[in-house]
Order: sequence, then structure tokens, then C-alpha cells
Amino acid sequence: MVVSGSVDGRLRLWNVEEGSVVGDPWEGHSASVRCLDWSPNAREIASGSQDGTIRRWNPNTGQQIAPPIETSHSFVYAIKYSSQGDKFASGGYDNVIRLWSKDGKLLIEIKGHDRSVHSLCWSKDGAYVFSGSGDITIRKWQSIDGKELVVLRGHTSSIRSICLSPDECHLVSASSDCSVRIWDLKTNQQVGDALLHDDELLALAIPSDGRYIA
Repeated sequence: MVVSGSVDGRLRLWNVEEGSVVGDPWEGHSASVRCLDWSPNAREIASGSQDGTIRRWNPNTGQQIAPPIETSHSFVYAIKYSSQGDKFASGGYDNVIRLWSKDGKLLIEIKGHDRSVHSLCWSKDGAYVFSGSGDITIRKWQSIDGKELVVLRGHTSSIRSICLSPDECHLVSASSDCSVRIWDLKTNQQVGDALLHDDELLALAIPSDGRYIA
């Protein structure tokens, strides 16, 4: 199954094998859906919207499983569950990263970026959160207290998407500067030259074997 979010504020669940929509659209957001994430156990989906809320859904019923979370982000641009599924992170227009418990309680606010937060990822053990921002930096934070540990600089425009390699030795970033960059997390330096596109990048992904970047 694949879930998608739209400018119309609705989510849709799709059957990949049949190429068809499953059931009715999921309604609740009042503005564009900007980000989605499946929980690690695939029992819920979180959506973030330009209405400033995070909503969590049961994929089997298309119903919300809890009241919406009023995030204070204004626009929610990024949402990501930890590998353990016990918490999730959000980022948005207000430059702040927020960590939430599984039941939607705010755990911590992480401040340090100077512009919107567009992408997030967690270390496998849940100890660290990485963020990519419109301030053209990538930052590594301790999830327990929000302490900033590393700032990676090299992009010349907004960072739109980041991913950790499966072995967590490298982080890959995609930017509006038309480049993909690979970072060595032991040295915190860029690996090789930037990988260039003809136009700005909005998303990237790494497969489970870590051999390729898409």
C-alpha cells in the first residue's frame, strides 16, 4: 500500500499491485498536506499540513486515531517517526523542531535553525535527530535534550531532503541548489564532488542495501 497527500487537504490509500485507490479519501486537514510518514509497525500514518496540524490515521479504516496536534509550526513541512515508534519529530515554517511522544505529548522544542525545517531523519537508536533547513545547513541534535552536535555546510540553497545510509556512516542531502551531496558522519565532511541535476531537487531516497541514491 501507498499513501499520498494532496493540495486539497485529503489523503488517499492506494493498492500498488492493482493501481487503484482503496476506499474513500481521508478527510480532516483544512489545507495542503505537506508530509507523511508510516509508523515502523505500519499501524498508523502521520500527516503534516499547512493548516499547522499533525493528524494520525488508522490505515485500515482511514479514520483519525487521536485528536489533531496543534503544532505551532504554522506550516508543517516534515514529520518522521523514530525507529522504535515511541515518538516522532516534526519541523516547519517556524524554524523549530518538535519531538512528540506516541500519544501526542510535546517532549521538547529544538531551536537553532534560522529558516524553515524541510526534512528530518532519526538515527536507528533514536538518540539523534538530523534536520535539513532553508538556512542551507544540516544539523545533528541529541534527541534527549535538543543539544546541537554538528552543523554541516556546503549547499548554497535550501535543503529539501535528507536521508541516512543504512549503516549510518553517511548522510545524503538534496537541495534547491540542484545538487545531491554525500556527507561522512565520522569526519563531518563532504565526500567527493556534488552530484548535479539540471534543476532544483525536492526529494531523495536510499534503498535498504545502501547501494544507490534516487
